[in-house]
Amino acid sequence: MSATERMTRPAAASTLLPAGEPQQYRRRRTRQIGWAFVAPFGVLFALVFIVPITYAAYLSLFQDRMVGGPSFVGLDNYTKLFGDAQFWDGVSRVVSFTLIQVPIMLVLALVLALAMDSMRLRGMRFMRVAIFLPYAVPAIVSTLMWGFMLGVRYGLFGSINDWLGTDIDPFRPSTTLISIGIMVTWAFTGYNMLIFDSVLKAVPQELYEAAAIDGAGELRVIRAIKLPALRGSLVITVIFSIIGTFQIFNEPQILPSMVANSGITTYYTPNLYAFNLAFTGSQQGYAAALALVMAAFTIAIAYAVQIRGMRDALDQ
Repeated sequence: MSATERMTRPAAASTLLPAGEPQQYRRRRTRQIGWAFVAPFGVLFALVFIVPITYAAYLSLFQDRMVGGPSFVGLDNYTKLFGDAQFWDGVSRVVSFTLIQVPIMLVLALVLALAMDSMRLRGMRFMRVAIFLPYAVPAIVSTLMWGFMLGVRYGLFGSINDWLGTDIDPFRPSTTLISIGIMVTWAFTGYNMLIFDSVLKAVPQELYEAAAIDGAGELRVIRAIKLPALRGSLVITVIFSIIGTFQIFNEPQILPSMVANSGITTYYTPNLYAFNLAFTGSQQGYAAALALVMAAFTIAIAYAVQIRGMRDALDQ
């Protein structure tokens, strides 16, 4: 075989394979690897999210009867729900709670994050851990602790009333929701503070140096640099807080057994109402309809907040 033949043979052999096949193979291989990484999440997401929602939607179309068992009622549960005064009473209470508690909690978390970022406080590491620590306390333990502390039956306020001869009761029907707001604010302020603090630490140092050269004071730096940097995280914390407040359950579930005359009813919040309907009233279909409506309501509000936040960010 001549040298010319040896040089031309590999080229001729290479023409037997399509030129684009190696690249297509690599793309196919990349997609397969990607699906392999996504598959565990997809399976878990389907098991804990898609399947329960589908089953709840199925249950919401039935009604348990004393004679004959579950019977198909179509959308009657939803029609009954929208005319249920107890459901709307719980929804209005939760909405009022959200409109008051969430801004107070986020403002407090924002102030704490700005104070931490100022680097003018002593023992910042200890304070950061101490402020965040309530979030690590389980919700049931937190409720029991605050119930013992604020209760007048065998709590701190009961002892204070005995000493001073007063009649202060944080769990009167008119102030129970305020006490629950204090408990929720104590538990979640540190979590939101940590989010704000992490965002502030990611602000480029060059911006602070430029502000110092321009002679900007601390308040000016907060308004021009820090608050704009926190806009995206503020939207996220608002969404998380709204979702959290709409799911209030532990506090109104546990407190009635610890305090007297709290005003907490079986329909005090939508979640508590759904729980009592399903496990006490044996109305699983009606409870499923309630849960789905509240989920849609929460998603709609969270989506509206997200769209508003994105629009404000684009305007800036």
